Amino acid sequence: MNRRALALHVGLLLLFGTGWGLTQPLTKIAVSTGHQPLGLIFWQLVIGAGVMAAVSLLRGRGLPVTRRTLALCLIIALVGTLVPNAASYRAIMHLPAGLMSILMSLIPMMAFPIALGLGLEPFSARRFGGLAAGLAGVLLLVLPEASLPDRAMLAWLPLALVAPLCYAVEGNYVSRWGTAGLDAIQVLFGASLLGAAIALPLALASGQFISPLAPWGAPEWALIASSLIHVFAYAGYVWLVAQAGAVFAVQVSYVVTATGVLWAMALLGESYSPYIWAAMGLILLGVFLVQPRPKDGLAQTGTIRET
Repeated sequence: MNRRALALHVGLLLLFGTGWGLTQPLTKIAVSTGHQPLGLIFWQLVIGAGVMAAVSLLRGRGLPVTRRTLALCLIIALVGTLVPNAASYRAIMHLPAGLMSILMSLIPMMAFPIALGLGLEPFSARRFGGLAAGLAGVLLLVLPEASLPDRAMLAWLPLALVAPLCYAVEGNYVSRWGTAGLDAIQVLFGASLLGAAIALPLALASGQFISPLAPWGAPEWALIASSLIHVFAYAGYVWLVAQAGAVFAVQVSYVVTATGVLWAMALLGESYSPYIWAAMGLILLGVFLVQPRPKDGLAQTGTIRET
């Protein structure tokens, strides 16, 4: 890779990561007036499916419909969107957006032991050290009395951990059983369509549907912005994996976490205790240790959503 190409790839890595980091504060704004998870998830998936439909049209590649592809897209819709997003939307109502960004960086640390159990990865003392650093970071969030702005937030931390766990499961599933011949854009398109079809009746039945005819304010625009940013950042990430390799592209995790915290401070006025900053440092150290070296194969590089 020459210097010009390296500069381009680093610049895009920073751009995509900074965009992804912005989605957590935007999500915090989206739930600020009481919008419930299922209604938010439905419109997020509709927006994502619309963008992916346009991308598919431009690429000239549709979505093959077979029992195998439908089963894959259903699993990705459930494990990659419906369950983790429902948990995240509920948790972020009660937790700082910056803290949510920090917790999302636990994905590779959760993915590694799952990969060990599935036989996808050999044991590595280096990665085990990464798991230990990540656990120490989580304990710093949980144990000290002065770690969280309000100790009542502690009850919502397990719910906040559902999303990174789901994404870790998703990545290992893809690595173990593949994508039924679909590329990442096709999988995301199919999962968005099926996810929206599932979310709509659930949102209507539970009274969580958000009418697009109601007056629009900051929460509604934040949802649209967050959904669009996620789709374009993800598409860019997939391109970056193809151009620069998964080991380089997966470093976007650091950018997402750091910028997510900074965006939350700038847009929401959040501030954090020294314990949270120390926890962030330990968790990012864990990410560094757990992530693969160029010669390694890693389950998480096959994930449909890296963050």
